[in-house]
Amino acid sequence: MRECRLCGSDALASVLDLGATPPCERVLTEAMLDEPEPTYPLHLRVCESCLLAQIPALITPEDTFREYAYYSSYSTSWVEHARRFVHDTAERLGLGDDAFVVEVASNDGYLLRHCVERGVRCLGIEPSVNVGAAAREAGVPTLTAFLDPDLGADVRTTHGPADLVVANNVYAHVPHIVGFTEGLRRLVADDGWVSIEVHHLLALIERNQFDTIYHEHFQYYTVVSAQRALASGGLALVDVEELATHGGSLRLWARPEEAADGPSERMLDVLAREKAAGLHELSGYIGFGRRVDALRRELLRFLIAAAERGEQVVGYGAPGKGNTLLNYCGIRPDLLAYTVDRNPYKHGTYTPGVRIPILPTERIAADRPDYVLVLPWNLRDEITAQLSFVGEWGGRLVFPIPSVEIVEVAS
Repeated sequence: MRECRLCGSDALASVLDLGATPPCERVLTEAMLDEPEPTYPLHLRVCESCLLAQIPALITPEDTFREYAYYSSYSTSWVEHARRFVHDTAERLGLGDDAFVVEVASNDGYLLRHCVERGVRCLGIEPSVNVGAAAREAGVPTLTAFLDPDLGADVRTTHGPADLVVANNVYAHVPHIVGFTEGLRRLVADDGWVSIEVHHLLALIERNQFDTIYHEHFQYYTVVSAQRALASGGLALVDVEELATHGGSLRLWARPEEAADGPSERMLDVLAREKAAGLHELSGYIGFGRRVDALRRELLRFLIAAAERGEQVVGYGAPGKGNTLLNYCGIRPDLLAYTVDRNPYKHGTYTPGVRIPILPTERIAADRPDYVLVLPWNLRDEITAQLSFVGEWGGRLVFPIPSVEIVEVAS
């Protein structure tokens, strides 16, 4: 029986059915190409009772994150985003050398390394063995584990309560929301702060960002659903910042209920805009699927026309979101010859499902393709700068979201 993982209701309304796709970060080696490849339904529904948007938890975090292909530090803009956050938050909260900061899902230390540089005591909690090892090599103390209430209590006993707990782009990745939230509460000091970054469901729907839906993301938040999720573990949402990251994100500021004031004016403003968009009831979700279908046809028309003209289209990046787009649209090597990625971990492998080769970035300059389809479109400014050389031969960039856009590049 389908049940909401937050409130337990069985009233789940369909929002977008993307069919069945393979796990988005499970790149394939040459030897795996002749092996069976599992696929899982990818169907977004919204709970009619608590309004949490969610997909079925068919792949566990343990399946995905024990060995993980994503390293945050390969994105220059993401490292800079983390540096600014640490600097600004240290000033805002007065975090000195006597403070303690914990980051949950700390990846390769992209954020906490800035705490280390400032002399702020810190600890990363990262389930992936490989990226956690990279963090420790970079000098960031890191515990290899998944957060739950028991672990939160153990860390508090061993290291003391955290003045700040950071959970960036992980609150969507946990199917056991209540237990994870209880873990956050046990980590944080009774007068401390919790900072969480999540993709904003309002941006996802308004900007056709369907590729953000993949099996690693079990739920998608509005402010009102995040407020309810945090309350399940004893945390109160008191403030919200809107961010440009990932095409439109929220930074949620929460505190233990007994220490909470608020809500802030900017939180009330975002709540009002969500309500105006209909996202505090079912009506705001109607029509999203039709718009996504139209976008798929638009992208395929472009790719097919380019192929018929004998023009070469290659990809840039091999992010999880790109694999949702490639599989849902049915884009294979006849339409996208290959994609490139800065992460050497992925070189010589193939994207899941449609099996497009992943090559080093240098291949673009060697081949001089007519078009480069940018799969991590959310890093538009960074990638446009990285690909400025494409303009030397008249090549153009293609951004697929929120609609297909072909961009001339100034070399």
